[in-house]
Amino acid sequence: MSVQETSNQENAAKRTPRIAVIGGGMSGILTAIKLQEAGMTDFTVYEKAASLGGTWRENTYPGLCCDVPSHMYRYSFEPNSEWSHRFSPGAEIMAYFDGVAKKYDIEKFVKFNSEITCARYQNGKWHLESGDETLDVVDIIVSAAGVLHKPVYPDIDGVDNFAGAVFHSARWNHDVPLDGKRVGIIGTGSTAVQITADIIDRVEHLSLFQRTAQWIFPQENPEFSEKEKDVFRNIPGAMDDLYANLTNLFASTFGEAVIGDEEQMKLIQDACRANLEDSVQDPELRARLTPDYQAACKRLIVSDGFYAAIQKPNAELVTDQIERVEAGGVRTKDGRLHELDVLVLATGFDGHSFMRPMELIGKDGLNLDDFWADATPAHRSISLPGFPNYFMLVGPNSPIGNFSLIDISERQLAYVMQLIDLWRGGEVNEISAKQESMETFNATIKDAMKDTVWVTGCQSWYLDKNGNPAMWPFSFGKFCEDMTAPNLDEFDLVS
Repeated sequence: MSVQETSNQENAAKRTPRIAVIGGGMSGILTAIKLQEAGMTDFTVYEKAASLGGTWRENTYPGLCCDVPSHMYRYSFEPNSEWSHRFSPGAEIMAYFDGVAKKYDIEKFVKFNSEITCARYQNGKWHLESGDETLDVVDIIVSAAGVLHKPVYPDIDGVDNFAGAVFHSARWNHDVPLDGKRVGIIGTGSTAVQITADIIDRVEHLSLFQRTAQWIFPQENPEFSEKEKDVFRNIPGAMDDLYANLTNLFASTFGEAVIGDEEQMKLIQDACRANLEDSVQDPELRARLTPDYQAACKRLIVSDGFYAAIQKPNAELVTDQIERVEAGGVRTKDGRLHELDVLVLATGFDGHSFMRPMELIGKDGLNLDDFWADATPAHRSISLPGFPNYFMLVGPNSPIGNFSLIDISERQLAYVMQLIDLWRGGEVNEISAKQESMETFNATIKDAMKDTVWVTGCQSWYLDKNGNPAMWPFSFGKFCEDMTAPNLDEFDLVS
């Protein structure tokens, strides 16, 4: 008997769960693929928008580019020989996910324009609601809602009074012309840096409103030649070798630096400082672009064009605090009105909302808003006590600041699939983390965090409202080890 025949017989002997996957971005597409591979087809991917793609669908701003190397930012099982650059543009990444979804025929499992507003656990099942309508009743939920999907809007007086076009960078209005216009950008994170470098030669004047200076790591973004692509196309394993090498390099350098490797951190800090000093000639501008915190305390920005762009004659770095927005532009506290035609809010996302604003109600009426009233704890980033058969991908304390998000999601899903398989075996009906297991895990996280770069003195979206980084303070190796297999002693298993 073949391995496949044996596997088919084993699957036939198992229970078939009804599963809801929340979100059709990178993790949702991945989950749909892996459920099918495991012989499970009774599932629906609920996507709030009209198409797949998640953050790569939402973000279409000029200059959009991934800050993880192309051949590292992909599904391990779906290499792509056609990446155009070392760091891929957003449209190319969106096309990659779209192509993978088509290859695995994912859309037949997707219900579009279906935002889950409430998931309620009753009588051993999850009841999914959208407004007043019950959409589904399922055994298991896999939350693939993502991290950076809820835009943050600045608390600035008068934004609604602006006479020109104003929009968040994640809601880019492509109907608004930029050529020859006076454009203002509020924010100086990765998004603002990418937009600035891309549009500077198109606009009449660009005003970049900076609250906090950013460290920028120098990294060129060359095109892959046809010769290089031919190697990827024709030599078996070439892309897998590159994927492994990039992953190991990233884990042993940046991944170690942020959790306390002083030698690696010094190399990063020195590279960022040299990049600033070598690139920006005007000492006054250089001083205003110099951060007062350690590199990588905030998410480190990768760019090869920002410093050149901000020194163009039509660019201005504005460091005076914003007083308010008026019909004609942005007025700073020095009394000056910065006249604008277009205002872009590059002010990021709420990195701590996770599946919310969806209401999640677990056993005995336990509400997630109450459970997460003071912080966002979870067991191994995946499971919540009191919320049986509810599993998260890229949940709290996932290593989102250390490694490729796709690799993280793949490893977490492999862990979740083992828990789902336990349910399929028929001996367990409810699986959720024990309260004490979650508390122990989060105490270990908090204790280890004191050695990381994220607590060295800066404000970033990594920090929750209590100032605690929702990050991973350990090595890549430990994350891989932890995700190898669940320790069932850490879970409440109810027959």
